[in-house]
Amino acid sequence: MGRLNSKVLVLNQNYEPMSVCNAKKAIILIFGGKAEMVAAHPDQFIRSVKAQFPMPSIVRLIFYVAVPYKKIMLTRKNLLRRDGNRCQYCGRTDLVLTLDHVIPKSQGGSDTWENLITACTKCNNKKANRTPEQANMPLYRKPIRPNPVMFIQHFVGNISDEWKPYLFMT
Repeated sequence: MGRLNSKVLVLNQNYEPMSVCNAKKAIILIFGGKAEMVAAHPDQFIRSVKAQFPMPSIVRLIFYVAVPYKKIMLTRKNLLRRDGNRCQYCGRTDLVLTLDHVIPKSQGGSDTWENLITACTKCNNKKANRTPEQANMPLYRKPIRPNPVMFIQHFVGNISDEWKPYLFMT
């Protein structure tokens, strides 16, 4: 059953990345006539008594599915995911993280993707109620609003080379 839980990239009919599912779901889509296999895992097969089929790695839907704009909610969990569970001041990943406003609320900062970052308690207290420039604490990475493809990249972790062109990682 372990192989049936391997990750499969699901593309819309226009080859736009939509989501990631497990191999079992992908096989159901293929045999149900709802998807076609674009790429298979090398040397991995699903076997029945009389046949064997390649294990899917990428599937493409047969019919276009109109997906409403996928707005990623601004939550603590999504901020941690975007920032890679890393303090955006010192870069450490082994400490408990808090959320920090790049521009403090007292100076007009707001709760937005572009103004919130993850920071360890030590760095957050050191920065206090100042901007990174005022505290002389440069950011590890500038905060941005993530897109759905970026979250697929983070969700999967190790991305196979065959997925990279579809996730704009060539």
